[in-house]
Amino acid sequence: MTTKRIISCLDIKNGRTVKGVNFINLIDAGDPVELAQKYEDQGADELVFLDISATLEERKTTLEMVTKIAEQISIPFTVGGGITSVEDAHLVLKAGADKIAMNSSAVKKPDLINELAKKFGRKSIVIAIDAKQIDGEWMVYTSGGNISAALNLFDWAKEVENRGAGEILFTSMDHDGTKNGFPIEALKRLATNSNIPIIASGGAGNVQDFIDAFQIGQCDAALAASVFHFGEINIKDLKTTLKNNNIDVKL
Repeated sequence: MTTKRIISCLDIKNGRTVKGVNFINLIDAGDPVELAQKYEDQGADELVFLDISATLEERKTTLEMVTKIAEQISIPFTVGGGITSVEDAHLVLKAGADKIAMNSSAVKKPDLINELAKKFGRKSIVIAIDAKQIDGEWMVYTSGGNISAALNLFDWAKEVENRGAGEILFTSMDHDGTKNGFPIEALKRLATNSNIPIIASGGAGNVQDFIDAFQIGQCDAALAASVFHFGEINIKDLKTTLKNNNIDVKL
């Protein structure tokens, strides 16, 4: 049985953690360094840091913040936002990240996935895919959910796997921040057609949502933000409940 992971996400803008609904109406959620420490203390398996405005603002990830967080935590740490080259990835990893995440730059330059996997190993490469349903079909969006990539979610997921991605972080824009549950059917389709781990993101509202993501959606990890940021779910309590539901997690 594969051990399932609980991942806390820090969406960063202007040096602060923010959270919205459907990628808009962002509100402040706290200091990134303090939250990172809190989540490690609660038992999060990993932390994801996404500099959500880096691509739109045409700048690189805030390395100083990455370093500060990396110095305070020991759990695996993924960083994304504004990574557009091998050199960018090198700097992020050098700053203390264990993995790098890409979305827009992977769509614009798919060969970059191959280059990064060859240089750093596929275990260090997470491809983030933001998608929403358009006329019943899951379509990929880039630049913080602002630009249609004209790509089908499942086709793109298979391509990034073939190019060397080590994991896929799938965020449903339709479910993001709604707390109405993860996109279970889309997750299940991704998981059953992939040979790499699928991370569920977008929609966590209660403990049952996580149970469903693992048991029905068959994902390898579940990521959440607002329910952790605002104290609605304690990670330690969540993992205890998952364990009681025969889901293998690290306590």
